[in-house]
Amino acid sequence: MNSKRKELLKSPAWRQAMRLIRSVAAITLVAICLLAITDAGRTHTRTTPKLRAETHALPLFAAVSGEAKSRNNLGGQMPPSFDKDVARVVADIDRIEADTLSQMHRTSLDRQGQVRTLGKLLLFDKHLSVNQNEACSFCHTPETGFTGPIQSLNESTVSYPGSVRTRFSNRKPQSYMYAPFAPVLHYNALQGDFVGGNFWDMRASGYRLQNPSAEQAQGPPTNPVEMGLPDSACVAYRLSKAPYRKLFETVWGADSFTIQWPPDAERVCATPGPPPENDQSPVHLSPAGRARADRVYDGFGLAISAYEFSPEVSPFTSKYDYVQAGKDQFTQQEKLGYELFRGKARCNECHRDGGPGEEPLFTDFTASNLGVPRNPGLQIYYEGRPDQRGYSPNPAAGAYVDTGVGFFLRTLQSDSGHLNPDSEWIKLEPKFDAKFQVPTLRNVDMRPRPDFVKAYMHNGYFKSLKEVVHFYNTRDVLPKCEAGDPGEKVTCWPPPEDETNLNRRQLGNLKLTDQEEDDLVAFLKTLNDGYKISISEMKK
Repeated sequence: MNSKRKELLKSPAWRQAMRLIRSVAAITLVAICLLAITDAGRTHTRTTPKLRAETHALPLFAAVSGEAKSRNNLGGQMPPSFDKDVARVVADIDRIEADTLSQMHRTSLDRQGQVRTLGKLLLFDKHLSVNQNEACSFCHTPETGFTGPIQSLNESTVSYPGSVRTRFSNRKPQSYMYAPFAPVLHYNALQGDFVGGNFWDMRASGYRLQNPSAEQAQGPPTNPVEMGLPDSACVAYRLSKAPYRKLFETVWGADSFTIQWPPDAERVCATPGPPPENDQSPVHLSPAGRARADRVYDGFGLAISAYEFSPEVSPFTSKYDYVQAGKDQFTQQEKLGYELFRGKARCNECHRDGGPGEEPLFTDFTASNLGVPRNPGLQIYYEGRPDQRGYSPNPAAGAYVDTGVGFFLRTLQSDSGHLNPDSEWIKLEPKFDAKFQVPTLRNVDMRPRPDFVKAYMHNGYFKSLKEVVHFYNTRDVLPKCEAGDPGEKVTCWPPPEDETNLNRRQLGNLKLTDQEEDDLVAFLKTLNDGYKISISEMKK
């Protein structure tokens, strides 16, 4: 019996079974840790529902499948520092909210100060999410240029977890900075391009409020993979209990919250979306109550846009701005980089630095397919199976391909509420598949410390400006390779995730030297706001 037992313990089948059990145990431990995330550093008291225990089977399937994992591809699992990183960001957000509440109480604000302060409070209030644990700013913090603040996620999943911590979206968080300068989305027939809107796919068109950034702000609260509320009326319900309710009423009207709430409003608003198919507005209000809740939701978006417009978020205080004002000078390397930006590197053709009477926003607000390779680390690929609530963010799982603006143009139903507002645009969809909005380059290198890793492009494939510039320079020159191959991002590139409508005119073979790539990166770093001019320059 003992000899047979020893043979069994040495057998490959037994060792394989033990590896499988250890994998399951490890992932179960990770899931337990995820469920243990709670509110940290609460700054004020409200009625807080018990956080739901949300589990997700996808990481288990990904890990057991044997898919290779690396620093940039965790196979559906979270980085080891996930809990600590999330707690740090939540604590920072609580601190900023507390400071802003204090400012509200001790300062006599003018009309503009009131609406901007309200917008800031809305951005940093985690109680406006389904589990009261995630503010808009969780994915957009000041220290990183109002984009992703967690390095471990920037290096791996790229997208950020929602209020239900096991749900992730499909893209890197965009920056809020200068977002309100985008025009209302429109099609320029002569140019053959869409111009304006917010989000990577332009879906916050601005048609209804004539303000793309306000409509962008209205997306995350009801998106199941972000703040997760089942009904936009839940924002009004939560705001009616907020410590800054009076400020909201001062800005948008004393009758803003004269709404007769149903007895189950708290329960409904604590239930993660999406809503049931047969009850798309589960907070059951009278027609008058629904109309008032909708006005509150519009006020929510407009106040956030006002804050994003303010000098606190969009200040035009980079070294570039000081140089243009004649108050400082570029270094020789920065000067060479700027000349490349406007010339040989062709950056200025899309990332416009302004013309006569034009503010330099470093974007033309159009969209393009740069041929960015697929990022296998995206968490969305591991969200193909329904979670315990029956919701799957990505039924296509690993076969998913993000088609960008084209997807928005043919969208008839959206979790975030953004639909194509113009039926004439549907026929343009084939020309815009795989295209993504040209982002501003302002604050493209803003980070809390020099070694902090940011992610770039809609899928976060690139982890440094050098990688981005090298890709623009050599995409069509270097040989193709697979993700994870030796030399990837240096001597070879994986193929584009989607070659549809690939931009072959403005990038791919720029013929820049390695030194010229570095010069261009040096210039891009001058676009960070908060630049402090030297005392010697100030005396000139």
